[in-house]
Amino acid sequence: MSELANQLVIAEREEVSRGIRKLLASPLVTERGAPDTFDLIRRRREPIAKWFDFYCGWPLTVEPRLGYARLVKVRRAIDPTRPARRHRSGRAPFDRRRYVLLCVVAAELFATPVTTIGLLADRVKAATAADPVVNSFDSAVRQERMAFVDALRMLESFAVLDAIDGTADSYIDSSTAKVLYRVDSTLLLRLLAAPIGPSQLAAPIEEVALRFDDLLDGISQERRYGLASGRHTDTAVISDVQRNLWLRHKTFRRLIDDPVLYFADQTPEERAYLASPTGRQLLRRAAEQGGFLLEERAEGVLFIDVDAISTDAKFPDDASTAKVAGLLLLEELAAPTTVERLRRAAAQLLGRFPRWARTYRGEDGARELVDDALATLIGFGLVRRTDTGLVLPLPAAHRYRVSDIRTAGEPS
Repeated sequence: MSELANQLVIAEREEVSRGIRKLLASPLVTERGAPDTFDLIRRRREPIAKWFDFYCGWPLTVEPRLGYARLVKVRRAIDPTRPARRHRSGRAPFDRRRYVLLCVVAAELFATPVTTIGLLADRVKAATAADPVVNSFDSAVRQERMAFVDALRMLESFAVLDAIDGTADSYIDSSTAKVLYRVDSTLLLRLLAAPIGPSQLAAPIEEVALRFDDLLDGISQERRYGLASGRHTDTAVISDVQRNLWLRHKTFRRLIDDPVLYFADQTPEERAYLASPTGRQLLRRAAEQGGFLLEERAEGVLFIDVDAISTDAKFPDDASTAKVAGLLLLEELAAPTTVERLRRAAAQLLGRFPRWARTYRGEDGARELVDDALATLIGFGLVRRTDTGLVLPLPAAHRYRVSDIRTAGEPS
């Protein structure tokens, strides 16, 4: 093979791995929002789609003419650390009202390819008024208009709505504001990453809270695995092919979605699959093709993206006070400890560095700092809290050790 051919092969591999990691960070990529990334995915869509289908069982849809690529990441998991967030300063998470309005707005957008913010508000008002369990939308109330606009801006960020004239924020100040929207109903249909539509379950509203786990199983059920992908254990209806396929996809979904995969969190069958010659070969091949560095330890494995392309959260990260505090508090977690001890350590840090962590200088500053730091460490799979109140370090925590602490400007 010529030198030029080698260079082309290397360039293709790098582009494929970059496209894979870009989609892991943003499962919806639009040409308008990220033209360079979309162009890369469009050009390399076949090998990228094959990687996701083989290792994770996730379908990738690329629409060059419509200008979007959508990776459907199906996984039965509840992650409270990843709420929808408002597209305004502070990035506050959505509350229940905003989620409700987001769903109602999405449903009403199928009515027409072009609409105005006023007509859409009227449709939402009529739909909520006709629903016996949803509070009616009142456009005369400013807080309601703000929640409505937050839902619209979320859909704008997904490129489902395109403001042809005007801006959604103007509606906050006046319900008579004029905003003209173009609706991409095709892309709207792609947003829901659930194999089974929620409406197909037909559960009475009063039973939803009581049957939430079963309903989540219902919309997450993937027929290609039989009953293997749910919480059911009726193995009589699962073939060996389905079982092995599910083991592969479940393992690699966790590897690329979670910070670390601990063997202790797997079933014996899952551990056996990963330890088999086939599993280990696939592990190394997936890491190489995806552009990850594979780290194997006695307690588990993890995929490391040294370029931090595939994630929206990094650790360590000196841009976040909670992450810096988490890193420093790991020194107190060489062994199981109490939250109270961590708070004393945090108070000492606040005293040692008076210009650091200014938002945690109140009366309960040390407590709040420890709470936020622990949330970060738990999210990255570095510690866990027990029912008795102890904080336990997990094996991956030993990757991070601080040899010295200095403030900016201190001599090294």
